[in-house]
Amino acid sequence: MELTIFYDSTCPLCANEMRQLKRHDKHDEIHLEDLYSADLHERFPQIDIEKANTILHGLTKDGQLLLGLDVTAKAWGITGKHFWVQWLRKPFIKPIADKAYLLFAKNRYKISYLLTGQQRCDNGQCGLPKSNLKSSDLK
Repeated sequence: MELTIFYDSTCPLCANEMRQLKRHDKHDEIHLEDLYSADLHERFPQIDIEKANTILHGLTKDGQLLLGLDVTAKAWGITGKHFWVQWLRKPFIKPIADKAYLLFAKNRYKISYLLTGQQRCDNGQCGLPKSNLKSSDLK
């Protein structure tokens, strides 16, 4: 895997983003990990689950920890889609984009409700399999 993303499966917008990523991940280079998996801490002791629930966390294949929009940019870069996301990492835009992302992350359930009518997923997950979701599973 090129990138492992630790995401909030109870957030409708977050789960939708992961679903879209996997749909475009033609070579299955992105692995998704649900923050609410019972054994997540045992499998990934280096991930602070509480912090990962406030800012998106990702691990590269060489063990580098990425946070927030750096994860998003890396993931969309892997898929070759949404090239505009790379602009959010430009030095003159990055500080503003990072603050906007943190504001979004803090209010993701309210924003999800405004955009989808659903604040959190009814069953605790938004329709993504628990682990090893492959792009072929979404076709």
